[in-house]
Amino acid sequence: MKIVIAPDSFKECISAKEACIAIQKGFEKIFEEGEYILVPMADGGEGTTEALVDSTDGAIYKVETTNPIGEKIISKFGILGDRKTAIIEMAQASGLELISKEKRNLMVTTTYGTGELIKLALDKNIETILIGIGGSATNDGGAGMIQALGGKLLDKDGKEIGFGGGELSKINKIDLSNLDERLKKVKIIVACDVDNPLTGERGASYIFGKQKGGTPEMLKILDNNLKHFAKIIRKDLGVDIENISGSGAAGGLGGGLMGFLSAELKKGIDIVIEYSKLEEKIQGADLVITGEGSIDSQTRFGKTPYGVAKVAKKYNIPVIALAGNVGKDVNILYDYGFNAIFPILPRVETLEEALLQGKENLEKTSENIARLIKSIKK
Repeated sequence: MKIVIAPDSFKECISAKEACIAIQKGFEKIFEEGEYILVPMADGGEGTTEALVDSTDGAIYKVETTNPIGEKIISKFGILGDRKTAIIEMAQASGLELISKEKRNLMVTTTYGTGELIKLALDKNIETILIGIGGSATNDGGAGMIQALGGKLLDKDGKEIGFGGGELSKINKIDLSNLDERLKKVKIIVACDVDNPLTGERGASYIFGKQKGGTPEMLKILDNNLKHFAKIIRKDLGVDIENISGSGAAGGLGGGLMGFLSAELKKGIDIVIEYSKLEEKIQGADLVITGEGSIDSQTRFGKTPYGVAKVAKKYNIPVIALAGNVGKDVNILYDYGFNAIFPILPRVETLEEALLQGKENLEKTSENIARLIKSIKK
């Protein structure tokens, strides 16, 4: 049998690569001579760097960057196996989890560190940069990011503005004359799974700001500041980012990347499928196994198992999904390329116990599925 194993990570438990290995171990107990193709997956969010690096035999680089409140931290980015493509997660430098709740202030948090990651990736002589923009702590429209790359955001006195969404109202002119020249030769693709515009009721501030610590008064100011920022970008760069689908992602970083760097926004899972070469690896398989920590009816809206099943369905290859938690409304997924969905928990246990036993439970469940397949084959 040729079996393609393509799960996402099981959050807070095991990485996508570790999940691949556990599933393979379970199957090998029954199908020792099977051909196993391991393709660690992700959907553009947390873990995408590791998944794409692992699935392409790339490399991870640890570097010093600036966190959302200006402190120096150690972050990381990846170079894929082709040595031409970098993968960056903005949350590594500008993420909400990097700062404590009492320090979360959208008026001052910056994407400067994300810009530093882009610049460090350029040092690797790459041709394409993939950027995952989930989990941000910011609402600065990518202002900090462009400042780190050499762009200047000047007030009416010709002075550089400070960090954070609260400073955007001061911008009078954008000067990109000192922008890193290497950006002209690089293609930037952004993993973005939301369609929110930059401003307004569905914009970056009002939809995502509250969960980052924004008060109602603060969100109104931030929304108006982003409107002003978009106006200056229209005036100085001739680009209208305000109402573009996805421009409100990551506190407006989606819009900033489009406006300043001509980035292309794509669904995260589609990016990972393309760069992991999943479709190429899946052809000729007898079975595809995918999974992640939780699977329910929402999985069909761009989550990893859905993306994997969609590719397998093109070639009429059966798909089995494994999950720590299987939602009661999961049956709808059988209309989307899934043939069977199995929970991996063998007994009633606490979340802490489930997380500790994740690798073992995944391996045992995989072994049981392999036993069932073998008995049917007989």
